[in-house]
This record gives sequence, structure tokens and C-alpha cells, in this order.
Amino acid sequence: MLKAKGSPIRAIVVDDSPTAQKLLVTILQKAEGIQVVGVGADGEEAVRLTKRLRPDVVTMDVRMPKMDGLEATRRIMRGTPTPIVVVTADLMQADMNLTFEALRAGALTAVGKPGLADTETCEKIIRTVKLMAEVPVVHHWDRREWRPPEALEASPPPAFPTQATPLAEKRAEENVHMVGIASSTGGPATLAKILGRLPADLAVPILIVQHVTNGFVAGLAEWLDGVTPLHVGLASHGETPRAGSILLAPDDYHVRVNAKGIIELYKGTPYKGLRPSANDLFHSLARTYGPQAVGVVLTGMGDDGVEGLLALRQAGGLTLAQDEQSCVVYGMPREAVARDAVDQVLSLDQIAPALERATNSKKA
Repeated sequence: MLKAKGSPIRAIVVDDSPTAQKLLVTILQKAEGIQVVGVGADGEEAVRLTKRLRPDVVTMDVRMPKMDGLEATRRIMRGTPTPIVVVTADLMQADMNLTFEALRAGALTAVGKPGLADTETCEKIIRTVKLMAEVPVVHHWDRREWRPPEALEASPPPAFPTQATPLAEKRAEENVHMVGIASSTGGPATLAKILGRLPADLAVPILIVQHVTNGFVAGLAEWLDGVTPLHVGLASHGETPRAGSILLAPDDYHVRVNAKGIIELYKGTPYKGLRPSANDLFHSLARTYGPQAVGVVLTGMGDDGVEGLLALRQAGGLTLAQDEQSCVVYGMPREAVARDAVDQVLSLDQIAPALERATNSKKA
């Protein structure tokens, strides 16, 4: 159901803690343009309220009685697809896993619970609710209706949907040394699908800038480590990336690769409030590797990474973007295409095979 232009965002708050529930309601009710239309204390209530009230957005805890936030997300996305913002206080890995599984099931993003005087987090929750309420969502059917991994692996790799230009053909002959990936809203689930399909003997390292709330990236790395045969961790200053390693930029640090192929973390100026920014990563790949690098822009709001991706393309690197149909939010890829920073636009199912093909030459 589309929200009428100019009408307030209708939100449901679901949390089993009366204190947290009351605080979230107060935060949202005081915000201009948001109206809390329902409150629940467990996942079962979340499902019932969403079906009955048809809100524009749901804020939901993950650890709740009767039905947790993961199962509630699955049922909402199957029956009444609605933007869901996970709001969690616990950064223990068990709850981080639950949170990222909820994102894989269709929730859009996750934020931390605010304290009584935590103005910054309160403002972030308001911004997030307003932004996510505008995101169109689709049904997520039960996993039993999906093709199993064995069937996917048995299928022939899809062809690129666009014709290769002479420049792209020239790049395909290069020995790729590094892959950089940028993602934001919808990124965790998208990364899980892509990384889970890469081979255990991938010949190059991958560096990732994923926009997440501070405090969540370590949990994301550990969760992703469980869905791929490759090792996933956080990038460290002074580290030399190894073939087959997947490294995420840590909280509040830009990441780049210097002329010696060594990772540098630094507190540079944020890009439109973002640190890490994928622009810094892609610019460094352009300088250090040029045609021996691949850059990928995935689902996400805004235009982070586009400037750096364009520099990488101009330096001879291969640049890819996720297509609109498979994006949760077609913001970053759309901007990359509009600025002529992209060689090829691929569906989500095509990206892992494309990366495997692009990096195979190094094994030869």
C-alpha cells in the first residue's frame, strides 16, 4: 500500500521491553511526520498488527518471547511485505546472527537501541525510519520454494547481459589482483548470497565497504564468515590481503590499499557523513592496481563509491553494478550507471560467476 503524499509515516513499534518500547514510541511520536499506530511486545503481535494496520514501517527487536524477530520478519515478508527496521541492544554474536538472518529474510536495516540521553542514536532511528518507510519491498517466499544450492551450482554460469566493449575485453585479459565491493541498504543479505557462491580457492582478496550502524560490522563479518567457504574478517592497518580473504572496513575508518598492496586505515573526512566511504577504497584500487582490479557497486541509497568507481574504470579496471530488479534500493548502482562508471550491469545471480570468471586468469 502506497503512503499518500504529505501524510505522516505510520509506524508500528514491537519490543518486549516496556522501557524500550515506551522510549521508541516517544522518540517517534515527537518526530515530525511520524505517527505510531500500533505497539506490540512479541513477534506474534508484530505479524497480527502488520496485517491489520498495514503500516508504512515496523521497528522490531529480534530477541522476543513467543516468536522472535527473525520468524516475525519471515512471516511479515511472506504475507504483508512491509519495511522492517531491526532495533536491537545486544551486540552478542548470537543476537547479531539473529539480526543478520532477519536482514536476509527481508528486514531492511538494523540500528542500536538508544539510551535515555543518547541524542545521536535517537536522531539516527528517526532518520532510518523515515528513509526505510519509502523503500518498496516485495514478498520473500518460504525457503522450501527456493532452488537448492546444488541446483544453482549445476546450472551453467549466466552470460553477461550487456555486450563486452573492446575495453572490457582487454580488461578480461588482465590478471586481477584485487576486488573491491561497495554496498549499503540491503547489502548484508546481498553479500551473503554473492560470497556464499564464490569458490573456496578464489585467487584474489576482496575488500568490502558495507554501510552499517557502528557496533554491527564485527558481527556482520562473523555472520558472513559462516555463509561462505572463504574467511571473512575485519581489515587491519598494515595488513597485506591474502588470496581468498574477504575483509570488511571497520567502524569509522576509511580503508585503502597503498602502492605496496598494504591496507591503510585512516580517519579522513567523511563522504556525506559516511566513514568508511567506498570512494576511498575504489580510488586506491585505481591508483595501485588499475586494470588489475575489479570494482562492484551493490544495492544501497545515495551515491557513495561512484566517484571512486569512475576513477577505477578510467584506470582500466573492470567495474560492475547490480541491476535494478535485484536491488533492495537502486540508488548507488543507478548513480554509477548514470555517471558512466560501469562496464556491465548484472543481476544478483550473475555477480558471483562474473567475479569468478574475472579472477580465473590469475590461476592460469
